Amino acid sequence: MHHSVSAVLLFLLLSGGGAALAQSPSSAVGLSVRRIELVSDDAQPAPEVAVSPGLSTVFIFDSEVSREGVVIEGRERFSVLDVGLSTLRLVPSERFNPGDRLKLTVRFQDGAAPASATFVLVSHPARPEALVEVYRRKRSVETYQEEVRQARIEAEQCREENERLRAERSAPDGLTGLISTEVLSGRGVEVRDVTKDVTQGPGGAVSRHRVVSYRAARRVAVEVFLKYVGDAQPWTAKGATLRGKANEELKVLRVWQSGPVAAGSPSQRVVVEAETASDSPQGSFTLKLWDADMRRTITLGNVTFP
Repeated sequence: MHHSVSAVLLFLLLSGGGAALAQSPSSAVGLSVRRIELVSDDAQPAPEVAVSPGLSTVFIFDSEVSREGVVIEGRERFSVLDVGLSTLRLVPSERFNPGDRLKLTVRFQDGAAPASATFVLVSHPARPEALVEVYRRKRSVETYQEEVRQARIEAEQCREENERLRAERSAPDGLTGLISTEVLSGRGVEVRDVTKDVTQGPGGAVSRHRVVSYRAARRVAVEVFLKYVGDAQPWTAKGATLRGKANEELKVLRVWQSGPVAAGSPSQRVVVEAETASDSPQGSFTLKLWDADMRRTITLGNVTFP
């Protein structure tokens, strides 16, 4: 391909009890590569690609693209649309709402088949496909070898995650369990009430009432007290991300909610626990929560840890 994956990675880095238990993401946080092979058969459905407001998605093509031949639905919903010789970078704006689906069509300059490619951009609250390689011609052996290497890395991550989950389940409950898993690590848990500092983005499904952050050895957590604001449907968090100002993302281990936020119910608690590379994560983070259909989200900014 015209551009190596490492070069694009550098480009991305420089660009800026009755309780409800939500899904716990099992994959490690990182930049994955999606590979799409085009075929000449028009009956093939357009590949879906996940994109997120404020975050980059970069397409790399093995052929030169026509700048004039790039057509995207709802152009006004994208803050960045940058077409290069064989690359395309896009950044959706906040106007690209969860659940939206927009069509992207790219035409190639050489006129060979397939002459164009169509993709369906699907909005995800926080997890875009950051790098998408698109092949018209037969892929090289090296790309398949790289795909196998990535699959082995993902398999090893899944193995480590399974071992961690088994160790946690075999550990005792309560304070003894925290000691046995070395979460406390002799220092205990530090707590900070960050309610006054935290900001809430517009259009939230529910309203935050209080926000408390926690830090232990290699773990952090955010406890959010949510209250009903008149939405007709109950709301339960199903997924979350914690992202820093430098676009670094903490690995979310679990999302727990005390009960649905609904009319007539008291405020409910959502706890998001994440793993950190250091004992003291620096700077502020943005917490994003979404429900099962990913249409109603909550965004809390300026979350800091003790």
